[in-house]
Amino acid sequence: MKLSGQSAIVTGGASGLGAATAEALHAAGCKIAIFDMNAEKGEALAKKLGGVFCAVNVSDEASVKAGLDKAIAAIGAPRVLINCAGIAIGEKTVGKNGPHKLESFKRVIDINLVGTFNCIRLVAEAIEKLEPLEDGERGVIINTASVAAFDGQIGQAAYTASKAAVAGMTLPIARDLMNAGIRVNTIAPGIFWTPMMAGMDQKVQDALAAMVPFPKRLGKPEEYASLAVEICRNSYMNGETIRLDGAIRMQPK
Repeated sequence: MKLSGQSAIVTGGASGLGAATAEALHAAGCKIAIFDMNAEKGEALAKKLGGVFCAVNVSDEASVKAGLDKAIAAIGAPRVLINCAGIAIGEKTVGKNGPHKLESFKRVIDINLVGTFNCIRLVAEAIEKLEPLEDGERGVIINTASVAAFDGQIGQAAYTASKAAVAGMTLPIARDLMNAGIRVNTIAPGIFWTPMMAGMDQKVQDALAAMVPFPKRLGKPEEYASLAVEICRNSYMNGETIRLDGAIRMQPK
């Protein structure tokens, strides 16, 4: 897909992987809509990129619909959706304080999995109404899983369940949307430098970086963004989950 002039929605676009992707898509000529709960950062980035910020709770149907309507009014119907919104918690199935809180498990699933699917289904409906481009392509959707989907660590039952499900639904959704000319792919990042990582002690950061075979460092949000842009451009890439992790395979802890 030729990105110049196209409209793109990035969920979780106010910071981290989402913000880097929004900036990369803008640099490629896209008009950007940022879906996020952080209005301060989201508004600032949208202003910088000449785009639009939409306060969206991805797991809520009415919120996503309202955000989509606002985005379409501001920048036109999207051909690109990048799902970066998500949360992580650390909680053992049974720990010192008893069993895993069911409430927290449901919350992770609701945001990471239900939220991703909610955005896919609603934005795909809008993309489907557009005229096809070259090869009959109408749009592309990129989801964010995690290497935890395959190498979940101690305390990551909820997070792993949500991300494994995102990876698992990639192919069937790509097949569901094939006749509409909408491609669906997923990126599974390893250990990346994000705002959450910035709050950790330097020794912890160094230890995490040392776990990566090569290059021995944390991933850069710009590297995630670069892959997302390439997936958008490469029209033969469909139904795939790609690990972006420096060849790391996570140990139990």
